[in-house]
Amino acid sequence: MDNAIRLKKRNDIFRLGIIDENDKVVIDENGNEVYLEFDLADIELPLKYNKCINLMNQARKNLKAQLIIIDKKQDHKGKQLLSSNEEAKTKAVKQFYKEMEEAMDLFLGKGGTRKYLNGRNPYWEMWDDISEALEPHLEKMKLTVSDMTDRIKEKYKVTDSDVLTND
Repeated sequence: MDNAIRLKKRNDIFRLGIIDENDKVVIDENGNEVYLEFDLADIELPLKYNKCINLMNQARKNLKAQLIIIDKKQDHKGKQLLSSNEEAKTKAVKQFYKEMEEAMDLFLGKGGTRKYLNGRNPYWEMWDDISEALEPHLEKMKLTVSDMTDRIKEKYKVTDSDVLTND
C-alpha cells in the first residue's frame, strides 16, 4: 500500500513465561507458550501497578470489615448445609477474590491472573504466590518514576552541541 505508514516494532515488551508445578512450560490449546506480557514503554505501567496494590489493599480492608459485621450478626440455620453467617462469609470471600483478580489484571493484563492459575481454581495463598513470583522481575520492569525519567532523559539527551549562541 502506497499511502500507509509503518509502525515501529515494539522493543520494550517484557514477557514472563509461565512454568507449571512440574517445571514444564505452560502451553495453550493452540500449542503456543503462555506468558504474561508487560509493555515497559507504557507510561501508565507504574500507575497501573500502584492502582493494583491500592485496590488489593482496599479489597482486604473491605473483606475484613464484612467479616466483622457478619460475626456480629445473629447466626441461624441456613437453607442447606451452611449457616446464614457461613453463607454470608463465603459470598464475601467470593466477592473479595473477584475484586483481587480485577486488581491484579490491571497490572498483569486482562486474564493474567487466570493465566497464572493455569486452569486451577483460586486458592487462599494465590495472591501471595503471584506477588512472590513477580518480585524478582519487578526491578527489571523499572516501575519507579525516577526510572521512567531516566529513560526519557537518555532517549532525548543532547549529544552534539552545535547549538547557536549569541557569543
